[in-house]
Amino acid sequence: MTSARRSRQTREERLEARISRDQKALFQRAAELQGRTLTDFVIGSAHDAAVRVIEDMQRITLNAAESSTFAEALLNPRAPTPRLKAAARRYLKTLGR
Repeated sequence: MTSARRSRQTREERLEARISRDQKALFQRAAELQGRTLTDFVIGSAHDAAVRVIEDMQRITLNAAESSTFAEALLNPRAPTPRLKAAARRYLKTLGR
């Protein structure tokens, strides 16, 4: 979502935060460099950070060993166990097959 679109949305909620004088000066300077208000800068930055965190937490990341194990399991799956076969039969029965 673009910052222009975000700023056009109705803002009904309020968020307050206590920050240091140095933090406010830093945020204000960054906002000025982007030609934005301090409020728009803070809201936009918090929004972008929240989206990144959520996307990162929803992504599965594997190291080299885990990736190799996963690929091996896909390429050479184990034979189904009797419990898995029974579960598949029950599932197919519920579908009427």
